[in-house]
Amino acid sequence: MSSTRLLLVDDEERFLETTRKLLQKRGVETFTAANGIDALKVLEDHRIDVVILDVKMPGLDGVEVLRKIKQKYPLIEVVMLTGHASVESAVEGLKLGAYDYVMKPLAIEDMLKKVNEAYDKKRAMEDKIRKAKVDRIISHPMAVFEKEED
Repeated sequence: MSSTRLLLVDDEERFLETTRKLLQKRGVETFTAANGIDALKVLEDHRIDVVILDVKMPGLDGVEVLRKIKQKYPLIEVVMLTGHASVESAVEGLKLGAYDYVMKPLAIEDMLKKVNEAYDKKRAMEDKIRKAKVDRIISHPMAVFEKEED
């Protein structure tokens, strides 16, 4: 777990700090953001594997932040977190590519389990992409010199 880089996004400062400290004690490198705009800035500045994202926030809400994350960083796994469950936001989040949707309060061990599962999914996808690239090069050696599409 020590190689996972987590971004925790929530507008409740006390929750952010307490959860960050608990995760850091368990070896998870944890970045925090108190709103969607700051979360997107952290993603620009740091390699992040998993985001735990509050649904209800002032400004950009969690669903809109999720949409922007998946557009720009499709391999980052996002766990939606809320204290105000609504079927609509859960369905919308999952349709947009959220890994899972969980309710507050969430025990730190349950959060770690979700983070580990999401990280494993991200790594599996990265491995699949790497294998496809290697297979392409092996079958077409000149492909090394071709420009990759983003």
